[in-house]
Amino acid sequence: MQWTVTIKKRLEKQLGQLPKAVKASLIALMKDIENYGPVRGNWPNYGQLSSSRHHCHLKKGRPTYVAVWEVKNKERKLVEVIYAGTHEKAPY
Repeated sequence: MQWTVTIKKRLEKQLGQLPKAVKASLIALMKDIENYGPVRGNWPNYGQLSSSRHHCHLKKGRPTYVAVWEVKNKERKLVEVIYAGTHEKAPY
């Protein structure tokens, strides 16, 4: 059974401001989460921030772009991407 990945409303509005390469990486990350689950050790600088919150880098360099996602319901396999943007503003 696949995971369901949603995007936080605030992030939906900000997607248009992300560079194309970062947006493409975010879409690829979301597809990986759908197919293989929220633990993505194969992504650059992946880290588990808490029992339900994870992050990884979408683009290295300056500025560094990161994504943060949260497992909302393990039984229903529901994940929500809560942030995608520069490293400085990430909700760690």
